[in-house]
Amino acid sequence: MVCLGNICRSPMGAVVLADRVAAAGLSDAVAVLSAGTGDWHIGEQADPRARAALRRRGYDGERHRARQFDRSWFTEVDLVLAFDHANVEALTRLAPDQEARARVRLLRSFDPEATPADDVVPDPYWGDDRDFDHGLDLIERSVENLLGLLRPVVAPS
Repeated sequence: MVCLGNICRSPMGAVVLADRVAAAGLSDAVAVLSAGTGDWHIGEQADPRARAALRRRGYDGERHRARQFDRSWFTEVDLVLAFDHANVEALTRLAPDQEARARVRLLRSFDPEATPADDVVPDPYWGDDRDFDHGLDLIERSVENLLGLLRPVVAPS
């Protein structure tokens, strides 16, 4: 999960996906990481509003510490989920080859309600609690559909 600073959207996405992966019994097959394309918040906790939005829905985002996406991670990950087009572009530029670029996707490409004009999770940083809750709505819906696709691929036989 990758957003700009790794304190709002990507930590929320990672917490939700990790929670759903664990509930599905897939923790041994799926590792969930988050990072930012920028370095402004390295080492910081998730934004207090992101942590509060997660808490309101029963998730725990307190352990998160921001980090920056490292190009070398492309050799270790199967899927890189970005929250907006700017992050897709930044990650695509970092990718060492076409195979790595093909693993970069918008998170909302897994949202059945997304449209070409509305396919990102807006950055709530300059907003209020409603913006964080809206982002979490989009994340949960996208993650639910992503998990439905992952389950048959990674579930133990």
